[in-house]
Amino acid sequence: MCGIAGFSGRFERDLLARMSAAVAHRGPDGDGSYFSSDGAIGLAHRRLAIIDLSPTGAQPMTDSATGVTIAYNGEIYNYRELRAQLEAAGVRFFGHSDTEVILRLYLACGPDALPRLNGIFALAIWDARDGSLLLARDGTGVKPLYYAQPPSGFVFASELKALLACAEVDRSIDARAVWLYLTYLWSPTPYTMLHAVRKLEPGCALLVRNGRIAERWRFYELPYPTPCFDGDAQAAALAVRATLDEAVRRQMVADVPVGAFLSGGLDSSAIVALARRHAHGQRIQCFTIETAHSTKEEGFVDDLPYAQRVAAHLDVDLHTIRVGPEIVSHFERMVWHLDEPQADLAPLNALMICELARSHGIKVLLSGAGGDDIFTGYRRHHAMVQERWWRWLPGPARTGLAAAARALPAGNPFFRRLRRALGDAELAGDERLVSYFAWLRRADSAPLLAPAVRAQLDGWSPIAPLMESLGAIQAERDPLNRMLFLEAKHFLCDHNLNYTDKMGMAVGVEVRVPFLDPDLMRLAASLPQRFKQHGAQGKWILKQAMRHDLPRDVIHRPKTGFGVPLRRWLRHELRDMVEDLLSERSLAARGLFDPAAVTRLREHDAAGRIDAAYPLLALCSIELWCRIFLDKKN
Repeated sequence: MCGIAGFSGRFERDLLARMSAAVAHRGPDGDGSYFSSDGAIGLAHRRLAIIDLSPTGAQPMTDSATGVTIAYNGEIYNYRELRAQLEAAGVRFFGHSDTEVILRLYLACGPDALPRLNGIFALAIWDARDGSLLLARDGTGVKPLYYAQPPSGFVFASELKALLACAEVDRSIDARAVWLYLTYLWSPTPYTMLHAVRKLEPGCALLVRNGRIAERWRFYELPYPTPCFDGDAQAAALAVRATLDEAVRRQMVADVPVGAFLSGGLDSSAIVALARRHAHGQRIQCFTIETAHSTKEEGFVDDLPYAQRVAAHLDVDLHTIRVGPEIVSHFERMVWHLDEPQADLAPLNALMICELARSHGIKVLLSGAGGDDIFTGYRRHHAMVQERWWRWLPGPARTGLAAAARALPAGNPFFRRLRRALGDAELAGDERLVSYFAWLRRADSAPLLAPAVRAQLDGWSPIAPLMESLGAIQAERDPLNRMLFLEAKHFLCDHNLNYTDKMGMAVGVEVRVPFLDPDLMRLAASLPQRFKQHGAQGKWILKQAMRHDLPRDVIHRPKTGFGVPLRRWLRHELRDMVEDLLSERSLAARGLFDPAAVTRLREHDAAGRIDAAYPLLALCSIELWCRIFLDKKN
């Protein structure tokens, strides 16, 4: 796990050093750079050494015979198998890194190497033989990759902030992205806050020639639709456990100690239970968080007692960091590392845990991220399955049901969830499916935009990117699987994985996600709905799979997450920040939002007529992002 940056085109050589410096935190163990003979190609690398800690694993790595050079961020979990295949074909290796395996595999089969990689990666390969620069990103987007095409050529990096080292990258704000962040709290790939900067889609590759994109293609598709699993529940549970176990085994490959997040939830507990089997006698070091504040107002239960219960049951070491309201002092730091104005404070918890792990000498953490996204687990999955009780109603009746739901008081967690489940009941088909991801309805979010911003949008809607994504899987008819497809393609990639990667790399920690192993994802997609969302039970089949490994009260505990008492903090600890960022003067000067409309939103939220805690945080995050990335010198 590292940081990469580079360019193709007519740029000054010192640009590469500035781009590399912007991602220095991603690789504290070393750095390197490469320039082509004519200076038109520059590749930079910041190293976090995990596999082959010797100098033979340093990057950028060049094949002396051909001049082909790679700069790569990530881990390839099947690199040993690929190496054995190449050696059997007569390929000679000089070190033991997975980087060299990718390089030799590319030399053997070119871009066709990409589908053979099981891992997490963002890579750039300069092929001096034909003057092409290949960029690619792993299939689920665990590793980030941003790019832009300024007048002098093409620039790319692991983080957006590195692209801003290039003065030619236009700083104009993308009005579509503003509305997307306000609607979902995150922005679907490829959109970023800047018109000029795009996120490379997961499972996609670009071929750049002479500073311009010459080709783009997809080498990996999410497994929807997939032929239905041929077996009963017992067979499915056995298959899930065996496939997850193999995924954990693969992802424990490292030349440094591997630890794990442990929240005490089913997903992280399952990962730790299986990791013990492959620890070769070493004790697994686990890390969790104790909150000095109640999250009951958010509708969550405390994690720590469950984490302690699992640690005792599995006989693993559990390290705990206690955090309180003072954590909000890291909000600006969080937004800077995220590169994006994601309106969620959960990344701060991840940051604190990663810092704790690094202080104990742990560079690699296994995470339970992705379990909810492939097996179900979010409340919207239950809500979708429950639609069978009312979706048959005629249109006027559904409209009345939606209006009644939106009239419920927003101060109670139960009523908030009911509002979210039924508040868009009048919509049909995929539009209603997409609405489950939105925190504000279009009718509520559009007036918040300044008139000039609305004019730029010219009839465009924030549901468009998600509707376009659903259009790619018309053959998948199961509504729950269509929702899970959006979870993996957007919510997981653009929200959870972005902050998981950025918070870990902020302190030099690699986070791995066994639930996103391609074999496990294919298996999960093939399972019938009743094996995933079983009535009110999410992840039913995973619970069956782990019933002999974990305590029953852990398996069936209430669903929670990295929760913080956001609604209380907005009224107290974050109040001064909100007053500053959302002041009429600040909003008017920025010109993105209508000050009067924002004031009304705050008043309605305070009166309990609407639950706008997260949209208000989104407004704050967008303004803070602008101050960090546009107002300050990079």
